[in-house]
This record gives sequence, C-alpha cells and structure tokens, in this order.
Amino acid sequence: MPIVFPYAGALALIFVALSVRTLLLRRRLGVAVGDRGHEVLLRAMRVHANFAEYVPLALLLLYFSEAAGARPLFVHGSGAALVIGRLCHAWGVSHVAENYRFRVVGVTLTLAVIISAALRLLAHASFLA
Repeated sequence: MPIVFPYAGALALIFVALSVRTLLLRRRLGVAVGDRGHEVLLRAMRVHANFAEYVPLALLLLYFSEAAGARPLFVHGSGAALVIGRLCHAWGVSHVAENYRFRVVGVTLTLAVIISAALRLLAHASFLA
C-alpha cells in the first residue's frame, strides 16, 4: 500500500471538516452566497478554498514522488508536514484576531512539501533522460 494513502485520507477528512464548518456558519448567519460582510465567514471560506487550492497539488506531487522511488522517510515526513501545515494554517486564518505565526508555519510547511516534491520529480526526470 502506498505510504501517501493515509495522509490523503487524513487530509480528505480535514477538507470535509472545513466544508461542514463553512456550511454551518452559512446556515447560522443566513448567508447563501458570499459573506455579506461577516469576517468570520469570509475567513472560513478562505481557509476552505486555500486548502482546496494547495492540497491536491501537494498530494499529487507526493504520490508521484513515492511512485518514482522516493524514500519512505521523505514521503512520511512530507505527508506529516502537509497535514500539520494545513492544520496550522486553518487555525491561524480562522480567527479574526489572527495569530500570524500559525499562518506562516502553515504556508511554509505546505510550500516546502510542494517545492521539495517538485524538485525530486525534476531530478528523477533528469536522471531518466
């Protein structure tokens, strides 16, 4: 079984939790579309959208890296970093009185995973050429 599978599963559940959180906020605030000036809803929407923007690419790159023979430690480390990064980002951005440290840690971990996996794939491709 590929190493990336449990990380993909965990991230899918986090995505569902963020979705439900946004849906419940919309219901509570009576907002069907947009945010109608509710900063807490805007933040929930952005956390959810940001997750949807970054996680699929990161998981795809990790999966390809694993398929290309990346060491298990790299895949586990990257998968864990991605989960932790996305949780930190969600926590930080979700609060109106935002603690930017969580956001910075989240973005840094997420981009580190994407960059390192991308570089591994480029290196792998150059060795095959």
